Amino acid sequence: MAQSAEPIVIKKYANRRLYNTGTSTYVTLEDLATMVKKGEDFVVYDAKSGDDITRPVLTQIIVEQEGKEGQNLLPVTFLRQLIRFYGDSMQMMVPRYLEVSLDSLTREQEKIRAQISQAFGTGGFGAIEEHVRRNMEVFERGFAMFSPFARRENQAQSDDAPKTERNDNEIDSLKRQMEEMQKRLDRLSQGDN
Repeated sequence: MAQSAEPIVIKKYANRRLYNTGTSTYVTLEDLATMVKKGEDFVVYDAKSGDDITRPVLTQIIVEQEGKEGQNLLPVTFLRQLIRFYGDSMQMMVPRYLEVSLDSLTREQEKIRAQISQAFGTGGFGAIEEHVRRNMEVFERGFAMFSPFARRENQAQSDDAPKTERNDNEIDSLKRQMEEMQKRLDRLSQGDN
């Protein structure tokens, strides 16, 4: 990760525009997110008051990223628990704990990727998703055994046969089932005599 000696200074103006003093250009929150991902260090100051507003700007970047479809990193339960810590006696410990935890995750990131790759081949997370998908299919098939009407409906929908052929097969199947039930009833009634 590229780290300069001094952080880049970003100024935020009253019109909410962000100005990168290092490149003498206006930037967006998306640009700042890219800088963070590249490891570029920056601080954000309010242009009028001179206050350091880096934390709220970084928080705003997180909120925007969480708002994007498929970009969620923060589970709702985590967010609720985090809100509960505000004003709590544990509040002083939370930032350091989160910092240490994320540092540990970052250090272990490559090991985790290597283990996933080793366990699931070069497909990595794609292989995990495929494995989960197959497990869900097995689960659904198993569950369908306990719900015969849903099973017939799913079978009818998944068949590639034309609809009339599918209906004929279903009718034949129902006829066979009715014949079997009739035979059972006949045997039961003969046993009662």
